Amino acid sequence: MALRSMRSSPLRSALTTLGIVVGIAAVIALFGLGQGVRTNFHDNYSSLTQSIIISKTKAASGPIHSTEALRESDLTALANTGSPAIIGVTPLRAGQAVIKYGQNAISVSIAGVSDYYLKIRGRVLAAGRMFTDQENVDKSRVVVVGPDVVTYLFGGDNNKALNSWVRVGRLQFQIVGILTPQNDSQDGLGLLPLNSAREVIGGADTLVGIGVVATTVEQVPEAYDIVTRVMDKEHGIALPGARDYRAVAVSTQVNRINNVVELLTWFTMVVALIALFVGALGVANIMLVTVKERTAEIGVRKAIGARRSAIMKQFLTEAVILSGAGGIVGVGVGAAVTLIAADLLPRYVPELGAPELSVLPIVAAFGLSVLIGLLAGGYPALRAARLHPIDALRAE
Repeated sequence: MALRSMRSSPLRSALTTLGIVVGIAAVIALFGLGQGVRTNFHDNYSSLTQSIIISKTKAASGPIHSTEALRESDLTALANTGSPAIIGVTPLRAGQAVIKYGQNAISVSIAGVSDYYLKIRGRVLAAGRMFTDQENVDKSRVVVVGPDVVTYLFGGDNNKALNSWVRVGRLQFQIVGILTPQNDSQDGLGLLPLNSAREVIGGADTLVGIGVVATTVEQVPEAYDIVTRVMDKEHGIALPGARDYRAVAVSTQVNRINNVVELLTWFTMVVALIALFVGALGVANIMLVTVKERTAEIGVRKAIGARRSAIMKQFLTEAVILSGAGGIVGVGVGAAVTLIAADLLPRYVPELGAPELSVLPIVAAFGLSVLIGLLAGGYPALRAARLHPIDALRAE
């Protein structure tokens, strides 16, 4: 009887089911998108949580203090603390240079660093290797380049670029590593051992920045205290407000961004649930209209002996079929949208990451659609079951 009733009004049934389809599909697709954003964020930035970045700044307050630059003596002092909370220190000396291969040339940012640079900046190698500390000591002429260098000089061929000799400024360097793309200005980059960089970009022993890697995330506060204590001693700082440098624990910044990502993820889920709630209201509304239209039928059935439970089952069955069918179609649509997005987004919007399709949201979404049918059909079914047969026939 429930199926026959739905077949008698196919357009109304289809539109009612469509509301559930949209809501369920939105829940699955947005959940997958949120998971992809979280995974992408974790993969790209979790390695930064152990980093502490030291940069040059002016004293904010306190007594007059001569501002000093960051120097290699600061780097040495930090490297020689002997603290188990610090596993590595890397310098940063920056400049500009032209990298040339054959007739092709590109102007890039040159950075004189150590082998801990990748850990500090959260960069990954697409091919080759990072230069070693011994190569820095030996002033080896090796370079790790960004993907833009490979694109402009070697047509994007990593195999051709790796181990090739290029001219950096006026000197020949061998490409030993290639960075993965980040789709920003850091793709046009050349990393040189610090001692080798002096021969390209010159300068005294001053540095643009210093990076410190804590042994674990839990030891970042201890490492931060050691960094500030050593830097204060090296720069003759008596008061924190008179510091001529700035030390930032990247984990603090990452956690703030992570909280924003989580907030946006939950916001999208709330939007999806609102869409599903609207679909549930549609089912409830249609069921109320159905009860109203079939008042006479209910009266006749009760007059010939139909029990309340039979009347309730009929209308609950109709509501559950409508919402359950919408749930099945919505799961299919949501899964298809997620899989298509997982294929397209990494190519066109790599910053978002690839949406992830998992079993839990599919099962939960389908269960939610059935629950919606029970809840949305419950009151109309109860109302139909409570109708007195004489009142129902009189209403007709």
